[in-house]
Amino acid sequence: MQNIHPEYRPVVFRDRSADYAFLTRSTAGSEQTIEWTDGNSYPVIDVDVSSASHPFYTGRGRVLDTTGAVERFKRRYGR
Repeated sequence: MQNIHPEYRPVVFRDRSADYAFLTRSTAGSEQTIEWTDGNSYPVIDVDVSSASHPFYTGRGRVLDTTGAVERFKRRYGR
């Protein structure tokens, strides 16, 4: 049962919307690479949300309700 685990290596996760990236270790891979501040190139994985852009961590809460579901709920249940 040797070699059953994926390779665990340094990877950069990048949140383009917040202009934020961090280097960590992961089994996730990517064909794209990025040069990090230490001068080495690492695989880079773009993410949609990170702690730099998520409303819970930033304190900038947003309600995205394009279908009007919140208003229908309020009308239906008396709020």
